[in-house]
Amino acid sequence: MWTDTGTARGSGAVWRALQHELARARPDATVVDVGGGSGVWAVPLAAAGCLVTVVEPNPNALATLRLRAQEKGVLDRITVVADDTDSLGDRVPAGSADLVLAHGLLEVVDDPGPVVTALAAAAAPGAAVSVLAANRYAAVLHRALTGRLAQARRLLTGAHGVLDDDGENLLRRFDIPGLQSLLTAAGLEVELLQGDGVVSDSLGEAESELCTSDELGEFEAAAGVVPPLRDIASRIHALARRPS
Repeated sequence: MWTDTGTARGSGAVWRALQHELARARPDATVVDVGGGSGVWAVPLAAAGCLVTVVEPNPNALATLRLRAQEKGVLDRITVVADDTDSLGDRVPAGSADLVLAHGLLEVVDDPGPVVTALAAAAAPGAAVSVLAANRYAAVLHRALTGRLAQARRLLTGAHGVLDDDGENLLRRFDIPGLQSLLTAAGLEVELLQGDGVVSDSLGEAESELCTSDELGEFEAAAGVVPPLRDIASRIHALARRPS
């Protein structure tokens, strides 16, 4: 399994889905990582043989990305587009990618609809778009269990699942029906919906010592596809395909 120290502990199921998808593609598959940040996903993908284009406007994140890629010896397999998502259609040829990633992106863009349309356009016919997005109900449950019931109620009933006065940098959180509708509206066919971080993000040091990483990974993989556990994971992972 590909691993990266910057990846959340619960992301094993996401990596397995990406591995399965890339096994269908050519050995030097072309991946476009939109909002790829510091290379948490891009560097392991490049190390696995992919040719990765990272679209990211933050210069500090890109500096870390280049350092990570250099340390892993994959700098020549990563192309950086130092621009925001609005430039995706101009900087990435339509229908060119074997896999398109948007992990932690749709929560922070001004309007996710056109972004998902651009993601779909970048994917080759038959290729997949992988989306990882913050889950509204995980945030609701976390605050409720820590006694912040007023905040939990606002997250539950508010239009976007965020708190304007809480210093959050997110513009929205998603639930599964909302994310699925967004993807299908862009002409994508959703093939996988799973939870990422059902319990792993909530475990403290004492609880983590009670289980091995393999046990935690096996539990996350099983729980992440079973409602309602899937529906309260920290993040929702969707794999959606552009029709051939």
